[in-house]
Amino acid sequence: MTLWLKSCPNQNYSKKMKIFYAIQATGNGHISRAIQLHPYLQKFGEIDYFMSGNNADLNNDLPVAFKSNGCSLHYSKCGGLDYWKIAKNIKPIQMLKTAKSLPLKKYDIVINDFESITSLACKIQKVRSVQFGHQASFVSELTPRPEKKDAIGEFILKNYATSTMNIGLHFEKYDSFIHSPIIKDEILNASPKNKNHITVYLPSFNKECLQAAFQKLQYLEFHWFLNDITKKHKVGNITYYPINQKDFNSSLINCNGIITGGGFETPSEALFLRKKVLSIPIKNHYEQECNAAALKKLGVSVLTDVDENFHVEIETWINNKSNYPIIEANNIPLTLDYLFDSFHSK
Repeated sequence: MTLWLKSCPNQNYSKKMKIFYAIQATGNGHISRAIQLHPYLQKFGEIDYFMSGNNADLNNDLPVAFKSNGCSLHYSKCGGLDYWKIAKNIKPIQMLKTAKSLPLKKYDIVINDFESITSLACKIQKVRSVQFGHQASFVSELTPRPEKKDAIGEFILKNYATSTMNIGLHFEKYDSFIHSPIIKDEILNASPKNKNHITVYLPSFNKECLQAAFQKLQYLEFHWFLNDITKKHKVGNITYYPINQKDFNSSLINCNGIITGGGFETPSEALFLRKKVLSIPIKNHYEQECNAAALKKLGVSVLTDVDENFHVEIETWINNKSNYPIIEANNIPLTLDYLFDSFHSK
């Protein structure tokens, strides 16, 4: 056991714990965060992961003990959510069976990264849990929202995955229980450079929606990461990449700027690296609209729609000389120490 772990004041750390960690796999960010946390969590005990959803593309070696289709996101062709397809693929009876079958009582702690089946399981089995992640920050009314709040969006953020305790992650410390973003080691230890390309990661857009705009800007080089690309190749000023963490990290570290959605992890990493960010939140995705509001407060460029003038918007953004505030990386040992101390003291 490490010296750091021996120094923890909570007596529960004197023995290895059994930890249940639920991951919402509706995107790569939740999994990326779990991968970064895993070696730190191992100092506390043995972790079993529950992976719910099937939108993620990241390969990982996490010890996944339980899986479920859960609630997965489906996108329209050009930047929106396909709510009909989302609803059609939800299987509530199967989700209820899964919630009843998860053996949560054999674990010392349940950590939930915005996963609804685990939240339901905790209610059914009367097990305490902690929601740890970006969505937990929206429990606070001080976390930025768009000018026009959405009642349904607010309800989902606050009720989709309720827990006994919340520890949020966000761009800034908007409330006492909100901490800095968790940044991957590859980004933390990087020496960023500007090799003048633009990294593009917009999983809610098909290729045909944006390709013409990029081709109009022949003097700019684009690294475009797409779900349906199987092999890296270049056509004109666009290099197409399959979703690959190593290639994406390298592209981000060396880019002039990144065009991405209204998520949390990728903008956090880009801002930490002092990169220019153009955020295009997914249409009718309330959490991303909230993130866009927070990014605007930081001075980040945000587009609410993509039209025939998209190439002009890109030029305006790339030529903008504005400086963003420095985003701090999360001190993971201290945050986990706080998590376990707070959970076991209640």
